[in-house]
Amino acid sequence: MRRRLAAGNWKMNGTSASLSEVDALLDAHPAPGVEMVLCPPATLIAALAARRGRHPLGVGGQDCHPEPSGAHTGDIAAEMLRDAGAGFVIVGHSERRADHGEDDALVAAKARAAHRAGMVAIVCLGETLEEREEGRTLEVVGRQLDASVPDGATGGNTVIAYEPVWAIGTGRVPTTDQIAEVHGFLRDRLSARIGAQGAFVRLLYGGSVKGSNAAEIFAVPDVDGALVGGASLKAADFSPIVAALEEAAAREAP
Repeated sequence: MRRRLAAGNWKMNGTSASLSEVDALLDAHPAPGVEMVLCPPATLIAALAARRGRHPLGVGGQDCHPEPSGAHTGDIAAEMLRDAGAGFVIVGHSERRADHGEDDALVAAKARAAHRAGMVAIVCLGETLEEREEGRTLEVVGRQLDASVPDGATGGNTVIAYEPVWAIGTGRVPTTDQIAEVHGFLRDRLSARIGAQGAFVRLLYGGSVKGSNAAEIFAVPDVDGALVGGASLKAADFSPIVAALEEAAAREAP
């Protein structure tokens, strides 16, 4: 019903020399049993899109501007990402929310821009450590989901990534029970928010995912894959995560 997805967010890392890691990843997974997407810096999107050849590797951007064009120095329109070869774009990552003051309304506008350009929006949600310790996790992610996911969202144009802020790049990972609680809550909330399409939107987990814990995370109900940061930069680190997701998908196959 929902194809498993392994997405890599390179953040502000990578130059043309890094594309050799993509070659190694494609060699390791020439016919992946799951969907693979890499979101490199904007400077590498076109080169990555050209390099994949006939391999079904998805390419994504890490952010986009809500408008299709205009006097917005340094920004990139969703249509520009699409023209460069991207089919996905991350919006609302916690680093954008924190470093650039992005609120839910702006995230929703960027998701709408992705839809307008014919791309899949990967909408990020997640609580801080303080919010987790105060018992406000579901309140926070519920509010973010309601306000960040635009009308018209479907399983075909939207992916939700739950990334607890306190787990990103820290090595700390929620328990599987905690992940299950949030993902189950998000699934129910999506169904209430967008109706029947809520069952088709993929829910990714993100935050210190690595080869050693991927299988355990992917066994959690309603975890359809992962949004991976640092471990996606090297094929040797990302490939075991993809393999674990492939194994999880194979177990679900009829």
